[in-house]
Amino acid sequence: MPKVGMEPVRRKALVDATLRAVGDHGSLTVTMSEIARHAGVSAALAHHYFGSKEQLVIETIRSLLRQLRIDAVAALNAAATPREKLSAVIRVNFQAHQFAPETVAAWLAFYSEAQRSEEVRRLLVVYARRLNSNLLSSLKQLCPAATASDIADGAAAMIDGLYLRQGLKSAPVSIESSIALTEGYVNAQLQACGGQPA
Repeated sequence: MPKVGMEPVRRKALVDATLRAVGDHGSLTVTMSEIARHAGVSAALAHHYFGSKEQLVIETIRSLLRQLRIDAVAALNAAATPREKLSAVIRVNFQAHQFAPETVAAWLAFYSEAQRSEEVRRLLVVYARRLNSNLLSSLKQLCPAATASDIADGAAAMIDGLYLRQGLKSAPVSIESSIALTEGYVNAQLQACGGQPA
């Protein structure tokens, strides 16, 4: 029988273990037993808390999205101008913990799973919409709405594309270079429309 008060601790340990295990494997082929072993608990306890591996994977994605949202809110609150807020959104998506190899590998596995799981696909759509909304909010204050929408789409594609390169290790780009490339794109687009580059 689980100890009273341990559920939040164990649930977090299982989510963290899922991230590590999926990242190590580079796919969702891990079993509940492997995840439980990473967390230092029994497979039966993992099933007790989450019911299935799919539910544990979904909670892991939600956990990543919650942390990204917390980081984005903090960064946006610390920025004063629309252009600073735009840079804050870009930087948040390239934080060191987002670029940790197991986190990148896990995100790629989650994207692959979205082809099979409607619930995973919905969560990733939430991420994409939130990123676009955060970019667009600042861009609309710097250039016309139609142009802002195009720039937001391009910046989001760059963020995701640079992330993909990290995952594939085909052409790894450093955090600083990823930020500089994305900022360079945004600045060029803002200059072209008469907006306010950095």
